[in-house]
Amino acid sequence: QVQLVESGGGLVQPGGSLRLSCAASGIAFSIYRMGWYRQAPVKQRELVATITSGLNTNYADSVKGRFTISRDNAKNTVYLQMNSLKPEDTAVYYCNAGLVSNYWGQGTQVTVSS
Repeated sequence: QVQLVESGGGLVQPGGSLRLSCAASGIAFSIYRMGWYRQAPVKQRELVATITSGLNTNYADSVKGRFTISRDNAKNTVYLQMNSLKPEDTAVYYCNAGLVSNYWGQGTQVTVSS
């Protein structure tokens, strides 16, 4: 059974930082492309960042220079370091594992507000 469990969300003031974690089980983690997506109210889910098994990364233009995706294959965990957070970053953040199949976590809420 595949499980992706996100953690680290919460309420933060504009300009602040958060680090999201996603712990995976039930998959050969090291060969999967891992990613973070987000969905704000009344908006479609959108790509935030991805990291391949070869450590190639890709970011949405809106987060470039502020967010960093990384992975620890020994811990089966992918991270998203979010700095200089803005109110428009408020969303539910989802972890994704992709190869032949796609798997999703349950999401973690990030709220950026003063």
